[in-house]
This record gives sequence, structure tokens and C-alpha cells, in this order.
Amino acid sequence: MDNFILLVACFVIGMLLRRSGRLPENAHVALNGFVIHVSLPALTLLYVHDLKLDMSLLFPVAMAWVMFGVGFVFFKMVGKIWALPAATVGALTLTGSLANTSFIGLPMIETFYGQQGLALGILIDQMGTYMVLSTLGIVVAAMYGQGAGISTRAVVIKVLTFAPFVAFLIALLLIPVHYPDWFTGLLRRLGTTLVPLALVSVGYQIQWSAVRGKLGELTMGLGFKLLIAPAIIAVLFAGLLGARGESIQITIFEAAMAPQIGAAIVAVDHELDPPLVTLMVGIGIPLSFLSLPLWWQFLKIFAG
Repeated sequence: MDNFILLVACFVIGMLLRRSGRLPENAHVALNGFVIHVSLPALTLLYVHDLKLDMSLLFPVAMAWVMFGVGFVFFKMVGKIWALPAATVGALTLTGSLANTSFIGLPMIETFYGQQGLALGILIDQMGTYMVLSTLGIVVAAMYGQGAGISTRAVVIKVLTFAPFVAFLIALLLIPVHYPDWFTGLLRRLGTTLVPLALVSVGYQIQWSAVRGKLGELTMGLGFKLLIAPAIIAVLFAGLLGARGESIQITIFEAAMAPQIGAAIVAVDHELDPPLVTLMVGIGIPLSFLSLPLWWQFLKIFAG
């Protein structure tokens, strides 16, 4: 419950700060920059360092990659059918294909599956969602953000200089190295800044008046993220491949989370339809509080 209160409080604080006019119009840019270059790398260095890799974890790790691939194709087709601008297609691809497997996902896992499910949630988040964001996500952001003229070299440079990806590589190299207590404490404290700063940034940027102009895109994006995408993962993993048990339930449950905040920040940073991005996150999070209990009940039967 404390996690939910924090999420709601930070989101509301962001909206109140915007209405107060006490901060610069582009204050969210600084918040996003801190999240990408400090908060996310700190969490990556902290959690990837302790991962224990195992072949039985293939489904949980693969989920984010499969969902992003399906989302990329889905929104590319939607973009052609609806003649959407490239920036809008990029925004939908990032926010509609990547789940919030940490800030929303971990508290939800603890609530519905207990603390024993958190380790799997962290694996899904770090080896799946954030790895996808740090590689394919940044490639998509660069492509849709800069148009067809972008070079392969520019994309590679963006991927290799993306701070969370660099932190991921460093964390893998440091797995055999024991972190001193002071360093672990430092990473943990820096990592805790992610949720409040990210949600304050989202709340600060959201403009409810933009809903009417983005209603079609918003409905399509959230419909895919909260319903279609997890349903595809469920049919593929539990239906066609026959996976069962709590591990696969948690994997599909994570797929049903609201749009990822990190992906939203990357999308805004590349100027991919910021109003739509903030609406996807700002409306997607409270909607997921309603849809996730339904998914939990369904998965007990379908993948039990």
C-alpha cells in the first residue's frame, strides 16, 4: 500500500507543481535527464550484479523481447492504416510495447504473489524490459525521432552511449566482484530517486485537455498494452508452448503492466509525441490498477 500511495502522491505533486507555475515550463527535462543518467544506471548496477542466470528463466527473459517485437509490427501497421505521423508511431511503439515491470510491477507482484516472486520480477525487469529499452528501444527512438535520414552509425552510437545500457554492461562485468557495503548503499539510495522523480515528471507534463485530440491513439495504445499484448504472451507461452506454474503466471502478469516510465522518458527525450506519451503513462497506470486483479484471477485458471 505504501508503494501505491507514493505513486499517486508523486503523480499528483507533478500536476500541482505545473499548475502552481513555480517551476520553469521545461522543468521535466532536468528530471528526465537525472532519471536516465543517474537513477536508472544505479538500479541496473545494483540488481544486475546479483542475478543468477538459469535456463529455466528463458520464458521470463524472453517475454519483453517478444512483446516489443509484436508491438513494433502492430503499431507500424496501425500507423500505415491510420496515416499517423512517424513520431506518434514511435511513441506508441515505446509506450505500448514495454511494460512497467519495476515501479508498478514489483509492488504488484509482492501484493498478489508474495515476496518470493520479487526475484523473478527483477530478472524480467533487468534482463528483459530494460535490456530491450537500452537496445531495441533506443534504436526505435532514434529512427522515429530523426526520420529516415538517420545513419546506422548514429544509431549504434546512441545505443552504446545510452547510460542504462553502459551500466548494464558494467554490471555484467562486475558480477564476480563483491560490492563494498558503502557502494551498495549508494546505488540503493540513488536508485530510490527513480520512482518519485519519474512520476513527478509524468505528472508535470500531463495535459488532460490533450485527451480529446489523442483519444483514438490513446485507446489503441492502451488497448494493446493492457489487453492485447499480455493476451498474446499468454496464448504463446501458456497456450501453445504449454508453460505452467507461478513463474509463467508472474511473467504474463508483468506483461500486463502499464506502460513503462523509462520508455516514456526516452520517447519524450527524442520528441516522440510528448502529449501522447504522458497520457499513455498517466492514464495507463491508474487503469492498470483495475485490469491487473482481473489478469491475476484469469492466470490462476489459464496458467495454473
